Amino acid sequence: MEESASGDATLTTIIKLENDVQMEGPGDVLASATTTDLLADLSLAEDFNKEKHLGQAYLINHEKILGTFQSWNEHEQRDFMERALQRMGHYQIGHIDRYIRPMLQRDFISHLPSQLAVMILQNLDAKSLSSCEAVCSNWRSVLAVGQLWRKLIERNVRSDNLWRGLSEKRKWKNFVLIGREAAAQLICERYGKKYDQLRGSFDMFMLQHKFYRELYPQVISDISKIETNWRTGTYTLSRINCRSEQSKGVYCLQYDDDKIVSGLRDNTIKIWDRHDLSNPRVLSGHTGSVLCLQYDNRVIISGSSDATVRVWDVNTGECLNTLIHHCEAVLHLRFSDGVMVTCSKDRSIAVWDMVSPREINMRRVLVGHRAAVNVVDFDERYIVSASGDRTIKVWSADSLEFVRTLSGHKRGIACLQYRGRLVVSGSSDNTIRLWDIYSGVCLRVLEGHEELVRCIRFDDKRIVSGAYDGKIKVWDLQAALDSRSLPGCLCLSTLVQHTGRVFRLQFDDFQIVSSSHDDTILIWDFLDATGETRDVNADALNDAAPAPAVIVDNANNVDESSSEENEDVVRRERHPARQGPRASPELFH
Repeated sequence: MEESASGDATLTTIIKLENDVQMEGPGDVLASATTTDLLADLSLAEDFNKEKHLGQAYLINHEKILGTFQSWNEHEQRDFMERALQRMGHYQIGHIDRYIRPMLQRDFISHLPSQLAVMILQNLDAKSLSSCEAVCSNWRSVLAVGQLWRKLIERNVRSDNLWRGLSEKRKWKNFVLIGREAAAQLICERYGKKYDQLRGSFDMFMLQHKFYRELYPQVISDISKIETNWRTGTYTLSRINCRSEQSKGVYCLQYDDDKIVSGLRDNTIKIWDRHDLSNPRVLSGHTGSVLCLQYDNRVIISGSSDATVRVWDVNTGECLNTLIHHCEAVLHLRFSDGVMVTCSKDRSIAVWDMVSPREINMRRVLVGHRAAVNVVDFDERYIVSASGDRTIKVWSADSLEFVRTLSGHKRGIACLQYRGRLVVSGSSDNTIRLWDIYSGVCLRVLEGHEELVRCIRFDDKRIVSGAYDGKIKVWDLQAALDSRSLPGCLCLSTLVQHTGRVFRLQFDDFQIVSSSHDDTILIWDFLDATGETRDVNADALNDAAPAPAVIVDNANNVDESSSEENEDVVRRERHPARQGPRASPELFH
């Protein structure tokens, strides 16, 4: 009877406590309590006197039972425990839950050697690192001493071009990928602290932790702004005016952080210092328009409508070599790893071995196109060429044998880029096509330009195209490769600033640099986008001679009245319904 009364009293207490919990507001700690917790609390309160509840038979046999339990395998042990739990009362399970919970929530980081803790945590992403900081001060100290935010930033800089570029443009590159001591000194200078006083102290670790912890969201914010600016077409525009007495257009260009190298219709190459764009260095020697060029850290190689290829010293501007092979204009060229490929209006492709700038030997001529070969690209597997005959041809880079033809464009092909297994081409049928080079299948057709697509480039995210309609379009590459994407979702933005045909462009994560028949080079900056436009060499423009006359008819066709037909490699075709300029019969059919 006493035991029954005791049990009833306990049950009454539990019910009362449960009612109290239900009556508490949601903000009270008690509101999160459970019946199981309350039962466990009651049973734990009696643990100090638990010996009086243990029978003599149990005390005699429990060691034997535990020995038998130990002899079982883990599956048998688990099965036994499940069966035992099924036979327990609710308050007993609550007690066991409270007993086990600390075992499952052990602070392993605090109990591990610091080096091992750092090795584990340094594999986390930013969100997880932030969560770790909030656990306790000890975990935060592990992050600080291990400089885990710095290591995360360094990993991103090593693996991601956008991060690497931002580290240079935002001037925080010097705080990563250098020794700890050197970085610590720079951080002390930034915060106005004395390095000698903090060196090796915990305060020094915390100061470095503060710097990198604050740097990370700043970088993420920059990346978000850049992506938004690309999608919305928001930029700051810098205009380089290239007009001179003879200039009638900028046909080609390439750039880096220090310079822009451009090929002009006035037969010259102009090298613009990115820090002083008003006074270009001029390379003269070609007797025709400079239609294509490429440079590396040693040489500039250019092709011209004078049918020659010239090799120049990139630092001194000296002409080191002149290659005479093609019998008509050299329309495009590419070189890499000791190999150069050139193509011409004479319908041929030439493959060259580059021993040195002064020793470049012909290896083989590839013949197969039925019209001018307007563009080439290659890697270690394939050479890819496109022609006015409406086809793209693929050649083996090793054997130089023909592999396959990609057919689909309805008119001549003016431009392409090849990388990985993807070829992207632009045509005078006003479309862009994406191809799988292995199967030859056309993956997508992009429509939107109103005239010939003259230049095209792509990276892992975007395709950027320029056309004779004067527009530059930015396309979503990943969406274009997804067959489920609707055509209306593919063009991210259209950039309209050129007043003439867009001849050439190049881009990276932060900018587009483009050139045009309007005698300008435009720099479209998506990093520091303010919407402003500035003429970086306006004084030079005021002193220059006026541009050559052009005639614009009512149909907006442009006739370059001072151009010669054999130089006009970018002339659009005549449409029967619109009287336009006379086109070369071999180009962009």
